Amino acid sequence: MRIFIVGFMAAGKTTIGRELATFLDASFVDLDERVEAAFGLPVAEVFETRGETTFRAEEARQLAQCGRFARLVMATGGGTFCSLPNRRMIGRLGLSVFVDVPWETILSRLPGKRGNRPLFRAPEQALALYSARLPHYHQADMTVRPLPDESPASIARRIAAGLGGAT
Repeated sequence: MRIFIVGFMAAGKTTIGRELATFLDASFVDLDERVEAAFGLPVAEVFETRGETTFRAEEARQLAQCGRFARLVMATGGGTFCSLPNRRMIGRLGLSVFVDVPWETILSRLPGKRGNRPLFRAPEQALALYSARLPHYHQADMTVRPLPDESPASIARRIAAGLGGAT
């Protein structure tokens, strides 16, 4: 069983993914952290010095390597699921779960973090990116909409319950 958490930046993919992995007794991998480790640079610096194309190629390479895990929860990058080859790979490897968080919530979570988000320089541009990515995210196998003030552990339990026999 491999679960891939997808969604926009600041949706809570990593936090929820860690909780879900603990709940399911699975390994947890943050795809952005794997890419950072491969380059020895933060994601923002990879974008600045190597470009988005290089970042996306390494992201796909790291994604492909997760097939070696029998039980895995992976928090993907915000753009990972927007690539058709990545979506297909995720579909072959496991199940995708979209963490569907409203734009207003995402915006409220980012004030101090915009500098390390290479695709979030101005709210208007980020909103356009969010809107463009939504149709891709909606292709996930499952969607979870966190309730206001719902804990990551509660969200993870709802995801696990929704997976039913898949775990």
